[in-house]
Amino acid sequence: MTARGSEIALIVNQRAGGCGTSSAVSELIATLERCGLRPDPILIKKGSDPGDAARGALRRGAKTLVAAGGDGTVSAVASTLLDCGATLGVLPMGTLNHFAKDLQIPLDIEDAAGVLANGAVAIIDVGEVNGRTFINNSSLGVYPQMVAWRAEYRRKGWTKWAALFWAAVTALRRMPFLKLRLTAAGTDVAGVTPMIFIGNNQYEVDGFEAGTRRRLDGGRLFIYAVKASTPSGLIHQSLLALFGRLQQARDFDSLCVVEAWVETKRRWVRVSMDGEVARMETPLHYRSRPGALRVIVPAKESAFEL
Repeated sequence: MTARGSEIALIVNQRAGGCGTSSAVSELIATLERCGLRPDPILIKKGSDPGDAARGALRRGAKTLVAAGGDGTVSAVASTLLDCGATLGVLPMGTLNHFAKDLQIPLDIEDAAGVLANGAVAIIDVGEVNGRTFINNSSLGVYPQMVAWRAEYRRKGWTKWAALFWAAVTALRRMPFLKLRLTAAGTDVAGVTPMIFIGNNQYEVDGFEAGTRRRLDGGRLFIYAVKASTPSGLIHQSLLALFGRLQQARDFDSLCVVEAWVETKRRWVRVSMDGEVARMETPLHYRSRPGALRVIVPAKESAFEL
């Protein structure tokens, strides 16, 4: 059962995809209505939490919640729908839209609306760290530091791309190595790394599909610990990843687990979850939550169909 003919709660991030004006929102609603959908729009402005809007919609009895925005918006809405019987719909309107791409949801909004109307409902996994949900990935080390610096530069009035570039430069220059102990699958591993990446299911690391996932229902977390010991080494690995030429044994260590604990001597660490960063108290407990989320996907994608 998809959303056609029934009312849907449409949660729109007005900072994404050109939805900052009333006319743009009206056009989005008209697009959904042309596909036979009946959207009840909820507009999210700067500083507002999409998760709060989603919880309000659920209290009012909504059964399908459509997140119109990027991965951060989708993740915030998805976190409210776990194991509750309600279904997530996705209108990819962000910069990267990793979650939509991995589910083969079209990036064209009219086509994505068609999926909401005519797709299939799939049951997929999410990841969790200390009770916080992520649909794509989480990381420690360089990346959360870079996001924090980007936010600082944006607060100073820098443009998005200038802030991103100089945040990356600053994070690499101050490259924060983590001394940690990872406990998973009955094994303790201690070491030093500039970055750990925890994926909700397995990410491809080589070839043209690098950075994508073939499935989101495997019930596993994939943990990748980078081996680079210098900023230049990390830059080199990043370029290899960009061109799909990473080699696992040489460039990083990996584990496939259901849950894991990460311990450091620091009481607090920055943790990224789907591009958003939070300070979390250690130790960190990561786990997979298999089959916790219902989401509408293209009907042709039989690997994700019920």
